[in-house]
Amino acid sequence: MNTSLMHSPGVLLISAVVLAAGTYAFRLAGPMLRSRLTFPPHVERLMETSAIVLLASLVATTGLMEGHGMAGVARPAGVAVAGVLAWRKAPFLVVVIGAAAVTALLRLAGVE
Repeated sequence: MNTSLMHSPGVLLISAVVLAAGTYAFRLAGPMLRSRLTFPPHVERLMETSAIVLLASLVATTGLMEGHGMAGVARPAGVAVAGVLAWRKAPFLVVVIGAAAVTALLRLAGVE
């Protein structure tokens, strides 16, 4: 295969345009198809629940793990503070600053 063709500006530009058009079409399909597709109420509840489970698993893996091991104590403590603040309906900026402050203070105290 000719690798110089893959690095030519024309091929890169065409690839970027095709990817942008595909992304736009994919994002446009959601609102356009929403009025045409209907799901039973139990399926809608299942999709809502699955979104929550997916988000919770993402928080758990990024908040508790670092590489192939545990992240220590400071990061999970910050995530826990963020969770409590969010549960108490604190503004987003307060949640982020609170979590960062707890994590930073624990690390400053020597707690990893």
